[in-house]
Amino acid sequence: LTVLASGLTSMGTATRAVSTQLSAFLPMPLWVLMIGFLALLTLVNYRGIQESIRANSLCTLVEVSGLLIVIVVGARFWGSCNYLQTPIDPTTGAEIGLSLPLILAGGVLSFYAFIGFEDMLNVAEEVKNPRVTLPLALTLALGITAVIYMAVAITAVSVIPHDKLAASKTPLLDVVHVAAPWFPRWIFGIISMFAIANTALLNYIMGSRLVYGLARHALLPRVLARVHPRRRTPHVAIFVLAGIIVILTLTVNMADLATATGLLLLMVFMVVNGALVVLKLRPDEPRGSFEVPLFVPVTGILICGALVTGSIDGATTIG
Repeated sequence: LTVLASGLTSMGTATRAVSTQLSAFLPMPLWVLMIGFLALLTLVNYRGIQESIRANSLCTLVEVSGLLIVIVVGARFWGSCNYLQTPIDPTTGAEIGLSLPLILAGGVLSFYAFIGFEDMLNVAEEVKNPRVTLPLALTLALGITAVIYMAVAITAVSVIPHDKLAASKTPLLDVVHVAAPWFPRWIFGIISMFAIANTALLNYIMGSRLVYGLARHALLPRVLARVHPRRRTPHVAIFVLAGIIVILTLTVNMADLATATGLLLLMVFMVVNGALVVLKLRPDEPRGSFEVPLFVPVTGILICGALVTGSIDGATTIG
């Protein structure tokens, strides 16, 4: 249920972000754009997993191309700033410094950028040789994402000072505009919308399958486990989630949704790592095809716990 909640908050965040960017191209009320975007995602999810995978593959290709454009046009600015510089305290005029609570608070929000890899597990039944494919996909996805995101972050603060970057509503678009003013802004705006839409689609697929699975085990109302006789998709779960997302996007602040998503998933990962510790210490537990040393889940619990605690302390400090 917590993973489901994180998926819903992530979808709400992505829906508001896409609709905000769409408003620059379509002069329509924001709520109309949000409902229209959700209706499109609902149609894709309803039609079937193959249609969803095709849409996901297209969005991923467009998304990666946008990130690579940022890196390529801004790489010549690397080394032009102090990467250890921290924000200025408005009351004293001095740098805040590397305060652990504030770093952890920022870590929780940036952690939101890395979520999504866990959604692979919800389509494991449709993967060939999942015992080998899924661990490989998980590790490769995290590794590639970390490298690309670090390069994008270095590029962004190299091109635009971090204080101006923090105040921007379209930071990567501004980075490209400064580094390559000849590059059409509208093209990169469309690329960023594809990237955010991809996040919403993946969470929608994950959420609907998760609700379907919970309903099959009688942990949610049985009606949510119904499968469309022709499309073979959990259509009731899909439509119910659509209604919940509409309410979220129209009533909750986007920044609050992003923070809630990160915190919820950190708590989930603590529980999952704890479960792995129990399994590894259970004497009669059969070995899996992909094993990690005991210190890995223990370290995971400590790091996730520190991020959750630091986020609360950092929010109190900022307040």
